[in-house]
Amino acid sequence: MSHDPLSGQLALFLDSLECGSFSAAARRHQLTPSAVARRIDALERQLGSPLFQRSTHALRATPAGLAFAVRARRILDELQLARAEAVSLGSAPEGLIRIDAPAPFGRRHLAPAIAEFLAAYPGLDVQLRLIDSFVDLQGEHLGQVDLVLRIGPLADTRLVATALAPMRRIACASPAYLKRRGTPSDPRQLAEHDGLDWDRLGPPHAWRFEVAGQLRQIRPTRLRMTANNAETLLCGALAGLGIAHLPTWLISDHLLRGELLPLFCDNGLPAPEPSGIYALRLPQPASSRTRLLLEFLRQRFGPAPPWDTALQGGFAAR
Repeated sequence: MSHDPLSGQLALFLDSLECGSFSAAARRHQLTPSAVARRIDALERQLGSPLFQRSTHALRATPAGLAFAVRARRILDELQLARAEAVSLGSAPEGLIRIDAPAPFGRRHLAPAIAEFLAAYPGLDVQLRLIDSFVDLQGEHLGQVDLVLRIGPLADTRLVATALAPMRRIACASPAYLKRRGTPSDPRQLAEHDGLDWDRLGPPHAWRFEVAGQLRQIRPTRLRMTANNAETLLCGALAGLGIAHLPTWLISDHLLRGELLPLFCDNGLPAPEPSGIYALRLPQPASSRTRLLLEFLRQRFGPAPPWDTALQGGFAAR
């Protein structure tokens, strides 16, 4: 038996369609055939369209009935999932969630968030593996883990992506470097400065600035340091070696403390990049505990991530 009038009405309609008669559907639902017929009549009046062509020998769906059946099955499936999730989350959730994430973001932001999450849900456990590579994760380990955090463009559309936070990048340098070499007021002046950049393959939106209404890629001419890791470039910038173009989630604390100074931010934070920070999972339905963590991270990091909110306040105070 169905748990509510809507589910019952839809299930009765679908069973009548499957069985080909009101009598057979009536036996499934412990009703009389006349009661089934009355309920289908009421459903047709609500919809304003006949769902069945009826005769003494057969019960056939009309085109409207066939179309409605597709929607009705989806609605029943979603109601069943919603009930199961409500029951699961209504009781204390339990189990293990396995996550892969880029090491720099994981150390600064994900690990503290997960610690807070686990404190709120004592029955849950998390296995967090931080990948110490500058290459954005593509989700190769999905199946071995439940979620993969990815920063950058989404290459594999077969995976289900949950947006966690926008991605912004700021050109920055230490006060000592800018005192020694001068502060560029326009991205086109970067050619006169020393830089810190990715070795070979870099983020697709690095060193892109809007100049005269057009988006242009402009880099410093001399590269004092190249590396395959953003934290290494951050170390070079803090040491006064040159200008770097780094994500706000990595440098916000250093900007707020004045250890780095932002460039080309007279109008506040730059616009978000087309891609952002995502959690990837396989297409099959996620477990209730995984959905619980995803919602927690969405609320924690977006739509205005705390590192950007802090910087907006800092820029406003300048």
